[in-house]
Amino acid sequence: MQSIGALHVKILSGLCVVIMRFRPCIDLHDGKVKQIVGSTLQDRNNSSLHTNFSSEYPPSHYARMYMRDNLPGGHVIMLGPGNREAAENALSGWPGGLQLGGGITAENAGYWLEKGASHVIVTSYVFHDGHIDDSRLERLRKVAGKKRLVLDLSCRFRNDGYYVVTDRWQKFTKLKISRTILAELAASCDEFLVHAVDVEGKCMGVDKLLIELLATETTIPITYAGGVGSMEDLELIHRVGHGRIDATVGSALDIFGGTGCHYADVVAFHRQVAS
Repeated sequence: MQSIGALHVKILSGLCVVIMRFRPCIDLHDGKVKQIVGSTLQDRNNSSLHTNFSSEYPPSHYARMYMRDNLPGGHVIMLGPGNREAAENALSGWPGGLQLGGGITAENAGYWLEKGASHVIVTSYVFHDGHIDDSRLERLRKVAGKKRLVLDLSCRFRNDGYYVVTDRWQKFTKLKISRTILAELAASCDEFLVHAVDVEGKCMGVDKLLIELLATETTIPITYAGGVGSMEDLELIHRVGHGRIDATVGSALDIFGGTGCHYADVVAFHRQVAS
């Protein structure tokens, strides 16, 4: 088994085979670790927010747990303002072991890397009028470097395909997820993070069609998030994604108040498919 950058591979008869990994998460809202239904997160109207879980533990508690179980490459996501101290606390629990996203710009990316983020995750900042802003993307690459930059291509289905959504997943861009787009953007970053927003936080099953689409592009790691409600869903991601797509689990995990997946079982599954 070898790790080449962030891409987890094993060598079989001289061939590099991508191996699915479990990527843990720490979602932050109002300074606390929470699990929410992402599509209900609004800029101004919090009355529509659907919270599945709010933790009594600090973010570093989960970071240390992930470090103990050797689960690098997870992500800390700041869902709106008021999460700076909580994010710093999470990164302090495992310096260099977690990625950080939420409000990342060329101006603050260096700060978060210095605070211990392995990568910065960016979405809204690199879009303007619904299109990728190449100048902003280039500024981010200069600050973070390609090897420490993750593009969040979280998307929703509309009309003829999956389109990237920004601004807390409320605004559709004109960027349609395709094999060509994934290949082009792979030249600018180290990884992709893709939330299936239509099913995210609902524990009602994963988006099979989106997983199949993402599995066509594996030159860089891709982490899928959204809808995992059981171990069967993880097995489906592994099967449909041909073992090429990493996965995260949120609201279904018992450590986040869920009943669909025991954290220990997910860790064991991770080790089994990576062996």
